[in-house]
Amino acid sequence: MYINNQIREEYDVIVVGAGPAGSMAAWQAARSKVKVLLLEKDREVGTPVRCAEGVSKKDLEKIVEQVALPGWVASEISKFRIYSPDGPPVYVKIHEIGYVLNRRLFDYDLALRATTEGAQLLTRAEVVGVLRNGNQISGVKVKLSGEIKEIKARIVIAADGVESRVARWAGIDSTIKLKDMETCVQYTLCDIPVDADTCDFYFSRDFAPGGYAWVFPKGENTANVGVGIAGNFARYKSPEAYFEIFLKKYFPKGSVISRTVGGVPVGKTLKDLVMGGFMVAGDAAHQTNPISGGGITSGLIAGKLAGEIAGNAVKRGKYSKKDLLPYAKQWDKQIGKSHERFYRLKEALVKFDDGHFNAIATDYLRLDSKNQNLLNLFKLAFKNNPSFLLDIIKLFSPF
Repeated sequence: MYINNQIREEYDVIVVGAGPAGSMAAWQAARSKVKVLLLEKDREVGTPVRCAEGVSKKDLEKIVEQVALPGWVASEISKFRIYSPDGPPVYVKIHEIGYVLNRRLFDYDLALRATTEGAQLLTRAEVVGVLRNGNQISGVKVKLSGEIKEIKARIVIAADGVESRVARWAGIDSTIKLKDMETCVQYTLCDIPVDADTCDFYFSRDFAPGGYAWVFPKGENTANVGVGIAGNFARYKSPEAYFEIFLKKYFPKGSVISRTVGGVPVGKTLKDLVMGGFMVAGDAAHQTNPISGGGITSGLIAGKLAGEIAGNAVKRGKYSKKDLLPYAKQWDKQIGKSHERFYRLKEALVKFDDGHFNAIATDYLRLDSKNQNLLNLFKLAFKNNPSFLLDIIKLFSPF
């Protein structure tokens, strides 16, 4: 940690938030040999962990540009299993290995990479406002040891998570509809029966209306167990109450290692990702997958794009909205359009009742084993909605 009097009055790039999106953005910007400051409000990078921690092995190693370090991976996943409300479990073939990460170590290592490239990291640094120069964002106000300090920057990247205030202060509309915000509860449980190579998903209106419950293994007899419900259902019963129903039915025993609660945006990506001197990435930009709620991979992609483009903009001496728009365009090209398709499917999926989920499982189990894959599962789920067929093929045909 840097002592306050060693902090510069001005940087080329300030990144707010040292999660995957923020640390990746700081890392990539620093690779351009510009002056980067990475600010994290918590006292330690990687805590608290508010994530089921699942990610694709291939996607992770492609983005991070190396084989995953041993400490990153808690479990290697080769199978998905889906439980309908009343039927037997359904196995879904996947052709790519997945990981359940140790996010605490993963996030720490990403931040370390940023500092190794020259970025300056400051923890316990709460951003409480932004600086302006006309219509241009020109820095941030940071609370350090009880004192408010103004730090200037040519570009500010907001990666401060689902609870982001920085984008709103900058002037970007970051509001989200209640139905598009999953409210989640997760325990890490030990001494429970789990398959170390299998991620489980449970569907029922009884305990996960508008969402699902999950069990992501973290080694033998240990797993992240959680439930996420659509925000509009939380008006009638708390997520904790729904979670208790799930635990009582499937995991009545087990010891709790950790508990966490939080929200996951499952709406569309923010309409505006940039403005003059400003970019927003990760959960703060609502860049999570609208169906799964997964945000690690998309956050890394967004952070990488934002950091690269910010670094290049600094070297060119151009920071206007027009100069930063390539970030929004590249996001849309690489992943944004897929998220729009996922959102359309999500909007239909949340209307399914338990009878519909049971029927999908029954139809799926009638398929011969070679056709039991994710593509055909979604085809069966939306067989009465032929308008979604093209979206399904584009999203799931690789499987």
